[in-house]
Amino acid sequence: MKTSHRRLTPQQEARSERALITALLTLRTVEEYRAFLRDLCTPAELQAMADRWAVVECLRRALPYREIHRQTAVSMTTIGRVARYLAQGHGGYALAAQRLDGPSASAATHEGSAQTAGRAGGTRPGTRRSAHGGPAQG
Repeated sequence: MKTSHRRLTPQQEARSERALITALLTLRTVEEYRAFLRDLCTPAELQAMADRWAVVECLRRALPYREIHRQTAVSMTTIGRVARYLAQGHGGYALAAQRLDGPSASAATHEGSAQTAGRAGGTRPGTRRSAHGGPAQG
C-alpha cells in the first residue's frame, strides 16, 4: 500500500502511470526490460510479479489451487486474486498469455482457464467466500 507525504490527484496519478507505461513501451529486448525492472522494483516486488505470472500459467493449465500453491509456494489468497483478475480483470493477463501462445493458441485453452480461474481449489460451489475471493473463515 502506498503511503506518502505527497497528495496526488487522480489526474496526476493517471499521468504518472501513463509516463511509466510510455517508458516501458520504449524497451525492445528482454535484457532491456530486465534492466529497467531491476532498477524500478525491489527484488521482493520483482519476485512477487514473477510469482503472479507463474500462477497465471498454472491457472491456464487448469491446475487446482492446492497444486499451484505446492509448485509455486504462492499463498492461496494471492492465487485466488490472480484467478479473479485473470477471469474478471482488465484483460492484461489473458492478452499477454494469448500473445505468448501465438496465433495457434486454441480458444478452448482460454475458455478453460477462465472457468478454472473462477474456482478455488478445495472449495465447493456455494461455499461462502471472503472479500478477497477465498473461502470465508469461521
